[in-house]
Parts: sequence; structure tokens; C-alpha cells
Amino acid sequence: MLRIRTVTKAVRGFHSTTAQLHDAAIIGFSTDGQLLVPRTIAAAAKENLSAQVKAAGSKGKAGESRVLYGDFGLGADVRKVAVVGLGKQGSSNAAKDRIRMAVATGVKALKAQEAKDIGIAGMGHDQAAAEGASLGLYNFNYFKSGKKGQAQDIKISALDLESPNEVKAFESGLIQAKAQNLARILMETPSNYMTPTKFVERFLKEVEAQGLDTKKLQVTVRDQAWAEEMKMGAFLSVAKGSDEPLKFLEIQYHGGKSGDKPLALVGKGVTFDSGGISIKPSASMGMMKGDMGGAATVASAMWGIAALDLPINVVAGIPLCENMPSGKASKPGDVVTSMCGKTIETYKPHTLVDLATLTGAMDVALGGAYAGVFSTSDSLWSELNSAGEEAHEAFWRMPLHSVYLPQITTNTVADLINTGGRSAGSCTAAIFLREFVHGIERDDGFAQQEGEDSTEVGTKLEETGGDLKAGSVRYAHIDIAGVMDTQSNGGYHAKGMTGRPARALIEFAKKFNK
Repeated sequence: MLRIRTVTKAVRGFHSTTAQLHDAAIIGFSTDGQLLVPRTIAAAAKENLSAQVKAAGSKGKAGESRVLYGDFGLGADVRKVAVVGLGKQGSSNAAKDRIRMAVATGVKALKAQEAKDIGIAGMGHDQAAAEGASLGLYNFNYFKSGKKGQAQDIKISALDLESPNEVKAFESGLIQAKAQNLARILMETPSNYMTPTKFVERFLKEVEAQGLDTKKLQVTVRDQAWAEEMKMGAFLSVAKGSDEPLKFLEIQYHGGKSGDKPLALVGKGVTFDSGGISIKPSASMGMMKGDMGGAATVASAMWGIAALDLPINVVAGIPLCENMPSGKASKPGDVVTSMCGKTIETYKPHTLVDLATLTGAMDVALGGAYAGVFSTSDSLWSELNSAGEEAHEAFWRMPLHSVYLPQITTNTVADLINTGGRSAGSCTAAIFLREFVHGIERDDGFAQQEGEDSTEVGTKLEETGGDLKAGSVRYAHIDIAGVMDTQSNGGYHAKGMTGRPARALIEFAKKFNK
């Protein structure tokens, strides 16, 4: 198990990196010949280092990494310096991601050289540099035997932080990267070690380890009896084929004013999805340990939001269960009754975002480049898109439109059918979810209320002349099936489960209500 340690101390009400005896350092080199080193380095030392970098043949191109050996004035014990190529400098999100990728490449190179304490130059974007370092050191080796499975301690900290804003940015980067790494771990852990019960236990362990304020972060764990009392028929239907007890993890974070409407997050938490009686193909079934990716990213984002002490209110609902075949499992054609949004109505959120590894069709449509966002709210889409660009966890807007409704409502037995046929699979799945969220802005410009069906909404819209009902909830469904895992090992990527979009969710939360 790889443990990444950072060392901080209080300085004038802020936190700053302590003066560490680093044994290695990471600096940047751009294509325009600029060497990005700590401001405290002596001029002669910088000149010498620059000459060594050029002599080594570095061009500053993105992806380059060279380790130099010697005393370059970066610390009393620093004898290994990773010089990483940044490409063209700038303030764009693409430039920030080049720093993220470069620092990750650098820490991997220094880890291979058995560095134990790495100092990192901020390179003009302290948060991105910190994220790259922490993400780059991620290594899922919990279940390996021998040397590779032994614990390693690698400390990472900044080489120079002068202003409170720089300190805040660097520490924010460490926290947001740790949140994504937590999501990676939750998703990658084999399902027999990540049951609904163990998921809850791991989250509570991380809350305690970080020393989070439990007055602000309140965690409630619900069981099957509660789900039955709440008449959560759809949830119970999925869970009943498994011997593992279901859990409903409710996380409330109270960082804002008491009267502020909360952001609501929902994460799908099927800790293993065999398909139930409609069994999935065995060749890829092992990947279904990651079908709780929505739960993992939401829980990890909540951890990060609390660790950053953001001034907002957030509530998260995470239903956790297994979908397994047995004599008790739901059968194709069974009819179940849902709870019809009672929990969502209780919280009266300003904005509701759900995340789920929902459809293979999303992977077919967008691959691993984008997560699909289904929303009728232009403002919500704009905020999510901006957060995704900042974190380099890209989103692509998809249609959430009533034109797909007939595919799930033309049923002679029940109100809805949970599969809409072969065409537009992701769109019909999204419109299915929309039917259980009341008070949201519809594509027809009206807010559907609890107890109304689509026909009633259309009639009311005509009667009112099409005015948008005041106080409607902004809603987005994010299908993360395509970005669940990756085959890439370059930079801060690691082959396996990605933990996306945990950092983007935190970026979104940082700007919420502003």
C-alpha cells in the first residue's frame, strides 16, 4: 500500500509547507526556455541548473522528463532533480493540465530512483502541481504479495510557498487529488472486499483519519428496514437477490448558512452488478465491481468538500447494494413501486446532480474522453462544464428531452418500463431517471410537481402560457460509464478505475452559490 504523506504547519492563520529536508525535487522547463524553479534559489545556482538542463538535451516539450544528479541549490540534501517538460506556458486549463501531467511524470521517475521526500515547484499553478504529484503516486497494490505489496512512505510538499493564496492552492490540490485517489480505491477494490457494509466502513475510516469536523459532516447509515419503511421498492428490488445487506449512506455537510438551499448529490452504489437473472457476459463481468462509481465519486467528493471546509450546504444520498442472481432475485417483467422522490422532496435542494455508471451506450457514444451530462438547465450545464474543464475531467452535454419518453411509457402493465429499447439507450435511461425527480425544470419549460404525470404537465403548460414555475430545481444526470476505467498509465493516469469525476465535482462545489 502506497502512503503519500504531506507535512504542514500553521502560519499566521494559514497552513504552509514546513522546511523539509527533501532528498529530491521537481522543476519545470518550458519550450520558450524558461526554467520554473523556487523564487528563493540563488541566481548562480539557477544559471548552473539551466546550463545542465540544456546540456541534457531537454527541449521543454510536454511529456519530457530527465533526472539530474548533483547539488543545484534546491535544498541541503537534494541530489536528484526531475526536470519535466511543460510545453508552452500559459494560464489556460490545458496549460494547467500539462503541469499536472508533468509533475506526475516527475514523481514517478523519482520514485523509481527511490526518492523518499520530494519537493515540488509550483510552476505558476500550485494546485495543478500538487494534484499531479499526489495522483502520480497512486498505486493500487493492496492485494499484491512480496516487495511490490509492501508499504512505501513518500512525502510530497512544496519547495516554496510565499502567499496565503499559494498555500491554499497547493493544499487544495493535495485534498482534491486525495479525493480522486479515494474514489479510485473504492472502485478498484474487489467486490468481496467492497460490499455495501465495507464501503460505509471505509468512508467512515477516511472521515476519522482526516479529522473532519463531524458537527459539519454528519453521516447516517440506513438499513433495509428503513428502506422498506420509505417504500423504496426499486432499491429493494435490485438488492433482494443478494445475501449482502443493503445500506443507504446519507451524508450531510453544513458549511453554509442555515437558510441556504443545499446542493444535492446522488451516487449509484451497486457494489457488484452481475445483471441479476439477466446475467451479464462473463468476459467483462469482473469490471462490474466498478458499478458503484457514482457512489465512490460522490462519497469522495463529500470527503473533499468537508476537508476543504467549503462554505456551502451539501446533502448526498448513496444507495448501496449488490445485484445478484438467486431464487429471490427480481425477474424480467416484475413490477415494483418506487418511493416517488420522498427523500428528495424533504431536502428541497437548489440543485440536484446524480452520477451513475449507467449505460454501455454512453461508452459507445463518447468513449473514455467525456462523461455525458443530461440537463435542461443551461446554467447548471455551464457550471458543470466549467468545473470539468478546470479539473480536466471533461463533460459533454446530452439531450434530456421528452421526445424519448414514449420509449419507457408505452407499457400495458406499469407506468414505466426500465428499458427503452436499442436506440438512444443513454437518453432513455436519463429520461427514466427524470421521472422520479419532482420540481425540476423540464425541456418544455415547466416544472413537474409530485403526483403529476407528463400529460398533466403539458396541460398546465398550455393553461399558463408556458411560464416557468418559480423555484424549480436545477437537475443533471451524469452518466460516467464511459470514463469508469482507463488503459492509460501515462502522467497522472493509472490503468484501472479512474475515480472520475471526483475532482470536477469538488471544483463545481467550490463555485456553488457564487
